[in-house]
Amino acid sequence: MHDSAPRHALPALSLLAALALTALAGCAASLPALQPPVPQAWRNAPVATAPSPAKPDLTRWWLAFNDPELNALVKRALDNNLDLKAATERLLAVRTLYRHTDDKFLPNLTLDTNQVIEPDASASYFIVGFDALWEMPFFGALKSTHRLAAGNLDAARADLQSAYVTLVAEVARCWIALRSAQQQAALLTAVRDANREKLHLLEVRANLKLVAPTDVASAKAELARSEMALADPQRAINANAQQLAVLLGQSEPDPAWLEGGTQPQLGDWRMTHAPADLLRTRPEIAAAEAQVLRAAGEAGIAQADVYPHIGLGASLDMSVNLFSHHNFIRSGDGIFSVGPVVNMPLFDWGMRMARARAQRHGLRAAVYAYRQAVLQGVAETETAMGDLRQAHSRETLAEHAAQALDGNVTALDKRRSLGLSSTLELQDAVIAQQNAQLAVVSARAERDLAYVSLYKALGGAPLPPVDVAADYKKLGNQGAK
Repeated sequence: MHDSAPRHALPALSLLAALALTALAGCAASLPALQPPVPQAWRNAPVATAPSPAKPDLTRWWLAFNDPELNALVKRALDNNLDLKAATERLLAVRTLYRHTDDKFLPNLTLDTNQVIEPDASASYFIVGFDALWEMPFFGALKSTHRLAAGNLDAARADLQSAYVTLVAEVARCWIALRSAQQQAALLTAVRDANREKLHLLEVRANLKLVAPTDVASAKAELARSEMALADPQRAINANAQQLAVLLGQSEPDPAWLEGGTQPQLGDWRMTHAPADLLRTRPEIAAAEAQVLRAAGEAGIAQADVYPHIGLGASLDMSVNLFSHHNFIRSGDGIFSVGPVVNMPLFDWGMRMARARAQRHGLRAAVYAYRQAVLQGVAETETAMGDLRQAHSRETLAEHAAQALDGNVTALDKRRSLGLSSTLELQDAVIAQQNAQLAVVSARAERDLAYVSLYKALGGAPLPPVDVAADYKKLGNQGAK
């Protein structure tokens, strides 16, 4: 006999077996290329100018308002907001399960007991059985399971980041709306008082037959309209103060919020460049990307289910005769078996194939949804940039108009003191001046809110805690494999 051939054949067979096992273990569905449709440049990005003194980044953008009260409110909201706490707990729940992703592929041990009584009651057996099954994660099941778990954790992480983004933007929006409404209420009160004084002057003149009754009627109508206008800012004050309380996790607004204060404003702040990391910061895009990873995992698992499930099984059964001819525990027997276990889909193979095809369609749908999320993010960012630029122009023009009317009031007041102008003319000028200031307040609030919308579109928010960020980074590395 010649034994050289078997010796040469053994390494080849071993290599073939290793390659087969590698193919069985790693033939998961490939992760599709997302190819996000990101523009090369922002169409509405502002032209670069000299650096401004305030350069807020995505994690602290609200500091550009230079408002200590707003800064304190954001900090309180980050500490006490209930939606943020709920999103954090959901992330912790998913992280807890993620650490045990591979447990389903560990050996499974089952213990069962049974009592068997013979029909003639001459013997009674107590049976103890141990069954062990270790399913091998072949056909890409392991990698697909990792992707599914990674997608779930990515989605929970995106949900938490979305809570951060929404919370900070809503706190800033409510605070700007509250202070702006209080400024409007003060100016509208001044307009009402001026209209009341104007009506009084016209009534005096009407008694002297110096003006027509129609002028008095018009002044009464104007006074009524100015009193009606006071209801809108008061409603905004109440609504935004209450919403701030909800965002801070409390039932009632702070009394200091209702006392009035300075309207937040950006001043001379300029964005010298447009942030380019939209894909990394916008939570809606991160959530869509997580859905792609999750869909890839589900498609891979469905594809693996089409093939046989292969594993190792072992069984140990022991029986004890508890009662025979009135003698307890007389004899015992044990049976042990071990061998491969193959679960071959037969009659439900068509359903498994259909499920695999359906999951592949779901994966394509997730990719399209991701691209749509990127397009939506780009559109919202471009719109917010354009709105911010237009709001800044409107604010500048409103300020110029208010300054011109301020000079007009000063001149008329001087002329009245010299007897060259009437008090009635001065009241008309004061009313126009207050209305111009109202336009400035509205334009300033519009610009501030456009700034908030821009950073919300960019996904601007504080960074998550260090431990969450580290765990998320580790997850991203594993999910991409």
